[in-house]
Amino acid sequence: MGRSYGLNHSPLFLAYDRDLVHRAKEMRKKPTAAERKLWENCLSKFPHRVLRQRPIDHFIVDFYCAALQLVIEVDGDVHEFEQAQVYDEIRSKILQSYGLQVLRVTNAEVLGEFEKVYERVWAFLDLTDRSNPPNPYALRAGYATKKGEPEIEGE
Repeated sequence: MGRSYGLNHSPLFLAYDRDLVHRAKEMRKKPTAAERKLWENCLSKFPHRVLRQRPIDHFIVDFYCAALQLVIEVDGDVHEFEQAQVYDEIRSKILQSYGLQVLRVTNAEVLGEFEKVYERVWAFLDLTDRSNPPNPYALRAGYATKKGEPEIEGE
């Protein structure tokens, strides 16, 4: 399903359009408020490496975790329009053709319902205790406590 024309191929990484590399680097320097919040409060301390603004195929995805084969897209208001939703559906199918899972969240969800978004992201981990992921705010502070566990002073 992916369009391979003009893509850089290797058995070591997913196909990508080299022309998007510079743009992706620039986008990393200017994340949206929602992207910044998700990165700083969750993904930067995620148990698996997560890349920001990663070219895959002819797209730049917001976040990509190779270990989980997971793409996370943070959608702004423009994605509410029907034409954008159709494009997003096609884009998701192309990404899924690479064996990737695509998680879409909105800016409003990240900014207003962060813990729900955090739990949706955490659910992709293959942990024995998924029902009790670490507290996202404790992770940001450098603690790896579980929800409901007290933080130990001095750590």
